[in-house]
Parts: sequence; C-alpha cells; structure tokens
Amino acid sequence: MKYDQFIATVAERAGVPRDEAERLTRATLQVLAQRLTGGEAKDLRSQMPKELQPDLTKDQDPAERFDVDEFARRVAERSGTDEADAGAGVMAVLATIHDAVTPGEFDDVLAQLGREFKELVEAAT
Repeated sequence: MKYDQFIATVAERAGVPRDEAERLTRATLQVLAQRLTGGEAKDLRSQMPKELQPDLTKDQDPAERFDVDEFARRVAERSGTDEADAGAGVMAVLATIHDAVTPGEFDDVLAQLGREFKELVEAAT
C-alpha cells in the first residue's frame, strides 16, 4: 500500500482530516514500536510505506508491556489529540496495517500485542 492511500484510509476509518490522520498514524507507529520486540518492529517496518518506516524504529530491544488504554494515552500525548480521538486513530491505523501487510506479519504483530488488541482490530476491520 502506498503512503497516500494508507493515510487516506486511516482518515476515513477514524473520521478525521488528513493532517490529523498523519499525526495519529505516526504517533501510533511510534508507540507500536515501543510495544514490539526489535525484530518484530523491523519485520513490520519492511512492509510499510517507506515514508512511515522511520516511525517504527526501535530504541531498545525489549518490548514494553502496556494495555490498550495506555497505548491510546501515549498516542494522544504524541499526536496532540484527546484520548478518545487517539483511541479511534489507533484502531484505524491497526486496521489499515492489517490491510497493508501480509497476513502472517500481521498475525505476528497481534501475537505480541495480545488478545485485547486483537479484539479491537477485529471490530475495526
């Protein structure tokens, strides 16, 4: 999936303007990189549009463990939106990642995120 299509899809799914979709996408990917192991972040990065790949760069290898609410709080803080909009943005970005990468890669990401995230993605796709 190309960058413009990715952002347009997130904007449509989240019901936000394009510029907000870009901020939410980048913030979500940055927080996602914190939540994944270094190897998994690298694998996912390789299948994402090149413009978004830097946002999946991992600072440290161990994955941080935090729930969906903390994920949305971190995205809200990074994107400058409230937590409700951030939560909708997270769901929209994860659903768009689902469409953009191979099923096996997305399954690997969900395996690290856990059941709570899987249920959110299933509701959004």
